[in-house]
Amino acid sequence: MTKNITTLLLLLLVGVTITLCEDEEREKGSSSSNKLFLMQDSKSVVKTDAGEMRLFQNKDTEFLDRNMHIGLINMEPRSLFIPQYLDSNFIIFVRRGDAKLGFIYGDELEERRLKTGDIYVIPAGSVFYLVNIGEGQRLHLICSIDPSTSLGDTFQPFYIGGGDNSQSVLAGFEPVILETAFNESREKLERIFSKKVDGPIVYIDDSHAPSLWTKFLQLKKEEKVQHLNKMVQGQEENNEEKKQTSWSWRKLFQSVLGEENKNIENKDRGDSPDSYNLYDRKHDFKNGYGWSSALDGDDYSLLKIPDIGVFHVNLTAGSMMVPHVNPRATEYGIVLRGSGRIQILFPNGSNAMDTEIKVGDIFYVPRYFPFCQIASRNGALEFFGFTTSSKKSNPQFLVGAASLLKTIMGPELAAGFGVREDIMRDVVGAQHDAVIVSSTWAAPGTGGVREEDAYVQSKGIIGIFDDILMDDFE
Repeated sequence: MTKNITTLLLLLLVGVTITLCEDEEREKGSSSSNKLFLMQDSKSVVKTDAGEMRLFQNKDTEFLDRNMHIGLINMEPRSLFIPQYLDSNFIIFVRRGDAKLGFIYGDELEERRLKTGDIYVIPAGSVFYLVNIGEGQRLHLICSIDPSTSLGDTFQPFYIGGGDNSQSVLAGFEPVILETAFNESREKLERIFSKKVDGPIVYIDDSHAPSLWTKFLQLKKEEKVQHLNKMVQGQEENNEEKKQTSWSWRKLFQSVLGEENKNIENKDRGDSPDSYNLYDRKHDFKNGYGWSSALDGDDYSLLKIPDIGVFHVNLTAGSMMVPHVNPRATEYGIVLRGSGRIQILFPNGSNAMDTEIKVGDIFYVPRYFPFCQIASRNGALEFFGFTTSSKKSNPQFLVGAASLLKTIMGPELAAGFGVREDIMRDVVGAQHDAVIVSSTWAAPGTGGVREEDAYVQSKGIIGIFDDILMDDFE
């Protein structure tokens, strides 16, 4: 009898253990799938005392029509992101701060003063530089990086004045080639190409350790011009075919090293496109529960170069953007403020991801996949992002006063659901609001504010930039 009881207890123990293990595995699997479309793989690609760029990569491309990387750039006051060109199209959005962007258009130097809310497109292969000109203020940028033209899995920078390895892209040429090209002595060329810089983001004032750029800025104007003239004497003229994307070394360096008090606003703008301020744009949709804006290539022609669109959404506390589909593009979004929930479905109607989102989270929604976003009851949910098409997105809303179901309402739709037409009409017509609606239940699990949620909600994305970007975004 005792032996039988012992055997029974052992069997029960084994059974409970197996059940617990199975439950644990299910939880692990659920937890993994619950984050399927969140971009959590990030790395610091540039980091110096003067700033950092962190890249969020999307390596799971199974459901994507086109891949995209998201970059976050944080620059200290009086810092420079040195002249460079990328093998990828680069779209920048100024989340906070003031910047000077230098670039060449039609072989002419152009400069733009970018402010909070501005968007600008830098085509692949075009040399550019960025300066934080905000007095005592950090510069925060959100970037879209299109790897379709890149040389590898991620983008590749080519630094003109030095970079991570403290070398210019010219430094590897044989001395005799550089002597001939620059028409200058080897001794003088070595003074330039042997200099060590602090990295891709450097300070440009005297309050920090002197950099190569700082030393150039300390030269008198006549000395700068004399030095630069010698540097570019051997430069060959670009042919007409490359004129639109070519860069003049003389004008590039004259801009970076020229008079610091030069009035950017009074500079001849030529025919180059200006930046576009997203915050000045009238909302495409707005009601008492929130608003949304979408920027396409017809609104801003520069977006046609990388074939990228932009969107910006704000949901009031407890409101929801009803289930909808983007038939033209994949969406990449970053939460700027608040917290909430996002749910994405597979084509067969099963759940692909249903998870809470908070400030700093980056998500993507594959083309054709139905999804919705819900703001928590604690405050508004604001998110900004990019789409993989510069054409008008025309999202298809599946529910609400402007829904597809209402448009195609009829006996055929009712038959598809297996119900009477009058019942179907009652259900489809019950919601009188469109696009963004009130949600009585809001985001489950966010009724009480956790300590970490309270932190990100109070800080916003700028606080995340300030407190985390300069560390490891882990």
